[in-house]
Amino acid sequence: MQLVIIGGSDAGISAALRAREIDPSMEVTLVVADAFPNYSICGLPFFLSGEVTDWRTLAHRSAEDITQQGIRLLINHTATAIDPERHIVTVLNQQQQCVDLPYDRVVIATGATPIRPVIDGVDLPGVFLLHSMADSFAVDTYIREKAPQSALIIGGGYIGLEMADALTLRGINVTLVEHHPTVLKTVDTAFGSMVADELQRHGVTVISGTRIEHISPQQDHLYVQGTGGFSHTADLVLAAVGVKPASSLAKQIGVETGKHDAIRVSRFMETNLPHVYAAGDCTETFHHVLQASTYLPLGTTAHKQGRIAGENSAGHPKAFHGSLGTQVLKVFDLAIARTGLREDEALAAGFAPFTHDAIHWDHKVYYPGAHKLRIRITGDRNTGRLLGAQMIGHWHSEIAKRIDIFATALFHQMSVEDLSELDLSYTPPLSSPWDPVQMSAQAWVKEVQTLEVKV
Repeated sequence: MQLVIIGGSDAGISAALRAREIDPSMEVTLVVADAFPNYSICGLPFFLSGEVTDWRTLAHRSAEDITQQGIRLLINHTATAIDPERHIVTVLNQQQQCVDLPYDRVVIATGATPIRPVIDGVDLPGVFLLHSMADSFAVDTYIREKAPQSALIIGGGYIGLEMADALTLRGINVTLVEHHPTVLKTVDTAFGSMVADELQRHGVTVISGTRIEHISPQQDHLYVQGTGGFSHTADLVLAAVGVKPASSLAKQIGVETGKHDAIRVSRFMETNLPHVYAAGDCTETFHHVLQASTYLPLGTTAHKQGRIAGENSAGHPKAFHGSLGTQVLKVFDLAIARTGLREDEALAAGFAPFTHDAIHWDHKVYYPGAHKLRIRITGDRNTGRLLGAQMIGHWHSEIAKRIDIFATALFHQMSVEDLSELDLSYTPPLSSPWDPVQMSAQAWVKEVQTLEVKV
């Protein structure tokens, strides 16, 4: 059995490793377009900040680790075509020669590409996108050689915020411009405003409600203009406005696409073509709460989808249980996390959502170093079912693991009240007898009951 996997990031590597685990006799070929298989794209801002001093440590596994698993690794090979009738993948090798790879099963794991904003001057020297190792090297080289004193970041999403932190640590004055009313539109406005405050507290200038329209050279600088009369001069510009699925190769052979032009897959990561699977940021994602497909490009989801694709391609049927959109982000001293649905998303999905905010200490306040956590729970007021949660607080406050409690509860379709029954750990330096997650759940239940009495 020959399995060809196109793409060497999270989904592709997971598919390859799992297929070999299921069937050690399977011949697995991994086609990687660059020289960096299984590198952590999520780690790029921390390399550029200087916190990660050696870019090589961003590799989850070395090329040698991968080949030792019996996987044939073709780096710097670009897949140019798939022939689903002849079962052949054509790749362009380092010598620019076409090579045909026969397959019994193929997994398309081509990931996503950064959105290049429609802005005059976006291709000028000193203007960068950031999504690959090559992108990070280009930014790092520019910083070391040109010693920019100022930077403008277009986009207040995850990469934009992490890079605002990173460039500030490099001693660069940062201005961040977001066209939405607040940064980080994946959380509610109140949380986004708190993130903006944290940025400004560390010297980052935040401009919201502004769309960048034009970049032009001005002597040794870049002159940036936007809506509402905005203008600013910077030495470096970083465009971080999101990603789009790299689905063009799949579409060439008639693979169906859906939301955001992402590849449409079944719960078994099957496309509409026989023996052709897909996984990762190039595909749609089954949402566990919505019980429907959406587009959620996340590294955690890509790993899971790739594993499922590997199992199925090796003849071991298994369904993907879905994503909750669980995410966490560190910006300076803050950590922000979410899982499940926001209230507006729950309302659009036909639920009867009610959201309650609560503020609690992350551990017993008599023990030094306690920080306040703000937790926002959304549940269905008719059924009591937990629908989603958001959390913000000091990054030492176990934000990531506490949002994971909510994610676990969502996965098992628990009610908000059920959270009180969980047997969670406690010691004064780390929590309280009732964890903040549970105290917030109890406050939600009390508030809903009070509203019912009023009605």
